[in-house]
Amino acid sequence: MAPKKAKRRTGGEGSNVFSMFDQKKIQEYKEAFTILDQNKDGIIGKEDLKDCMSGLGNVNIKESEFDSMIKEAPGPINFTCFLQMFGERVRGSDPEDVIVTAFKVLDPEGTGAVKKEFLEELLTTMCDRFTEDEMKNLWSAFPPDVAGNIDYKNICYVITHGEDKEEGE
Repeated sequence: MAPKKAKRRTGGEGSNVFSMFDQKKIQEYKEAFTILDQNKDGIIGKEDLKDCMSGLGNVNIKESEFDSMIKEAPGPINFTCFLQMFGERVRGSDPEDVIVTAFKVLDPEGTGAVKKEFLEELLTTMCDRFTEDEMKNLWSAFPPDVAGNIDYKNICYVITHGEDKEEGE
């Protein structure tokens, strides 16, 4: 199976928050919003967050942490605001060139690729270590070529821009 290639967008994305995501993603975010909106009033407030976290077994969260979460929003967190916040987070990763530069340290020959085994060793033994399932997901999304190389520029593009579904999938 050949690695997926991310399609580059050609600008022109409108300011409409709904244009940032495809319909499937919007539906997923709507489901998440509905779960968080515990009192079903269309607004996620501090009490909603407390109820949700409590339902997940997290009861030792400080009041100030909930206040901090709510203050991240520019106003009441309705679905449009919730979607905007996610859009900013998705678009808020490091710029693509910064991430590519970090990968280039692992690619002294400048081939645009790193060996799967080498990258897997780094990701499973350093810092915030990847689990076996996370590695399977990574290789499923970005399978190595026949020589065992990973196209890190494609990974960087998808991290910073998202990935459009290919036609026919």
